[in-house]
Amino acid sequence: MRQNNIITINYMRKKLLRLSLAFLVSVMPALPMLAQIPEGYYSSLKGKKGAELKTAIHDIIKKANVLSYGSDYGHTWWGFWSTDRNENGYFIDRYSSESEWEMSTSQGAVGAGMNIEHSFPKSWWGGATVQAYKDLYNLMPCKSKINSTKSNYPMGKVVSGDTGNGWTKVGKGTDGKWYWEPADPWKGDFARGYMYMATAYQDYNWSGNQALQILQQGAYPTLKEWAYKLYIQWAKTDRPDALEIKRNNDVAKIQGNRNPYVDFPNLMEYVWGDSTNIAFNPETTVKSSSYVNGDGGGGGSIDPDPNPDATEVNVYQATFTSNDGGCKESIISNDSPHDNIWTRNAKYGWKATAYNSDNKSNHAAEATLTLPEVDLTGYDDAKLTINQAINFAKGKALKYLKVELKSVDTSDGTVEETPLTDFAVPSEDSWTYYDYTLDLSHFVGTKATISFRYTSDANMCCTWEIKKATITGTKNSTGIKETTTEPKDFIDFSKPYDVYSIDGRKLTPSQTNANSIVIIRQNSKVIKMRIR
Repeated sequence: MRQNNIITINYMRKKLLRLSLAFLVSVMPALPMLAQIPEGYYSSLKGKKGAELKTAIHDIIKKANVLSYGSDYGHTWWGFWSTDRNENGYFIDRYSSESEWEMSTSQGAVGAGMNIEHSFPKSWWGGATVQAYKDLYNLMPCKSKINSTKSNYPMGKVVSGDTGNGWTKVGKGTDGKWYWEPADPWKGDFARGYMYMATAYQDYNWSGNQALQILQQGAYPTLKEWAYKLYIQWAKTDRPDALEIKRNNDVAKIQGNRNPYVDFPNLMEYVWGDSTNIAFNPETTVKSSSYVNGDGGGGGSIDPDPNPDATEVNVYQATFTSNDGGCKESIISNDSPHDNIWTRNAKYGWKATAYNSDNKSNHAAEATLTLPEVDLTGYDDAKLTINQAINFAKGKALKYLKVELKSVDTSDGTVEETPLTDFAVPSEDSWTYYDYTLDLSHFVGTKATISFRYTSDANMCCTWEIKKATITGTKNSTGIKETTTEPKDFIDFSKPYDVYSIDGRKLTPSQTNANSIVIIRQNSKVIKMRIR
């Protein structure tokens, strides 16, 4: 094989990132090996079982930094752009067949003829617009007609009178009451979603006949016995696949919490099933990322890991309660009596406000806080994590606060200034600090400078506090090198191996066409080659 027929995966990924940002960042199936659970996130679950375990899970996931409800920037449909869009730009509608999926147009825009569907309708807790109403784990894009048909019915097995759309069933169960039933490829996904809701919101007071068909009051078991047994059955039949793992990671990036029933496919057994008397151990139990064959539901695929030896390193790290992190303030305008809009102290880190506490007045101002330039050349991907608190924003934080990045392409000197649109803010005003992660993968191969832009006016002077900022990047320590030899030096074709398309779909021999480019993986060895 000629030298140019086998190319380093590092190079391939970098070129793809530069050429197709929206595809890779927003819609490409996530790598299961990159389905990282934050260190220590589930440590409090160790040794717990049954009811105690469920409450411990609740304590971890109960707080979510949910988006505002609806369309436009920073709202539900803005989130769906990342969480529920396939590689072809169509919204993933789990309630309808794939042939009926609607094309997405722009981030934040509503899909044509679609609604935001609640798996747990708000009528089940009395109609209040609380966190559960805006929780992305509870929300999916859905065709308006099937949304209307399934009404506020709970999920269950439909045995008669199906009035659904040929994909999602809507009809009567064995008890004569109305239910909706997802199509087989999605049963596990929805089951794990119901388990999440019954855990995250176990302290809610459930109301209405529909809710009480499957729910009962109290922290445990919350789901009625017949319901959790059915959902466990569905979840075991349809295990988490790459698409579901990707969604869990994407929602976690926005909200800061995870669905543990996706992370740990057997967790349900320790909470409701056959292992309620056995202590759970998150360190040793099976994780969904262990599924490498893509044989779960939802039509997802497992993307081969092109960088098995990739390591994540700190590019920049600062704790602003200890030092200024090399940050510089630039004041664009300032009608306040303060000399500085951004100030730093040992308790709050960097703090921005134009509010005058002496006479309790708001003032117009605009100022940026800029981190030192970081060199992202040589990295495959990168991300920024900030530990922040926002108060007095009155639900308008995204209007007044921005995170921006200026990049310089080291190859040609091209300068690009870009707002980081995945910037998220707390769902309510408080002094509580949360970590938020922003994707910087578009800027690998550049030198980048990140700024936090604060604005205020006579009507709004919120307070923005940032305690920590960390930029991490992934380098491939070994990877696959160029070679002039035959691929047998990498792959032993007499032994099992897997073949994938460039977009991560696992292929059978009949799906590999002549003159096509594929990725071949055998254990930790990965090559890209052209089929002749």
